[in-house]
Amino acid sequence: MKVVNLSINADTCIKCGKCVKVCPSKIILQRSKDVPASVESPKGCISCGHCVAVCPTGSVLHSQFPADKVHPIDYTLYPSAEQMMLLCKARRSNRAFSTKPIPADTLDVILEAAHRAPTASNQQQVEFTLITDSEMIRLIADFTIGVFRSAAKKLSNPLMKPVLKRMMPDAYRYLPVFGRLINEHQKGNDPILRKATAIILIHTPKTNRFGSEDANLAYQNGSLMAETLGVSQFYMGFVCSAIKQEKKGSLAKLLGIEGTIHAGMALGMPLFRYPNYIDRKEIVVKKM
Repeated sequence: MKVVNLSINADTCIKCGKCVKVCPSKIILQRSKDVPASVESPKGCISCGHCVAVCPTGSVLHSQFPADKVHPIDYTLYPSAEQMMLLCKARRSNRAFSTKPIPADTLDVILEAAHRAPTASNQQQVEFTLITDSEMIRLIADFTIGVFRSAAKKLSNPLMKPVLKRMMPDAYRYLPVFGRLINEHQKGNDPILRKATAIILIHTPKTNRFGSEDANLAYQNGSLMAETLGVSQFYMGFVCSAIKQEKKGSLAKLLGIEGTIHAGMALGMPLFRYPNYIDRKEIVVKKM
């Protein structure tokens, strides 16, 4: 862990107290409204940068955020509420991909958006593996089908079926799905990744307690950016399910990933875009 040097420039501090209010670790204090803020325990800093970002005079001096890492925000560039809502309504899991490759700079923007997502305790341990090699993508599909084939064999075993039905009754709902996916794969089709031209796997160290939450927050950022850029994508649910079923981390080892894969995004340039959005079921909100 890097040593943090954090202080307040008392000469330029305007005593607004904003840094005090936003600090999640409560290590910045202001004894009274007529005195500058001060740092009481810099060792407790998690380097979230809230204090630096909120200071209107640049009086918060943080070793992790020198001047070249602090940028002004032009809020006039924000999308309107209507534009943001349209994006949420229009985004779909479009699996109709063309063979046209996604430009490298477009993938970089999607990854940057995903990287910008918040993480628990500001750990920032989310990492990404970008795969555009078709053979590596096929390998991921083969792994998934292999896990499903093994699961289907186990669930269909007449000796084990009575026990498994009691232990995992919901699993038998997916037995026909496994069969359909396996058959399609054998025919040379790609029911898992739908001939995606790029894959983004999102992973964290095994020691990260909130790895799944952090990775899926990153996925949402990346997904929205992909939609904005006209890139189709869908959540790699089958692959993530296979990873959880297999439990050995074989896919991560196969791909040279150190850690646990929590989420995945299959991407491709769309054959077409949807001209309409449709309403979802009525929202369920419990108000207390």
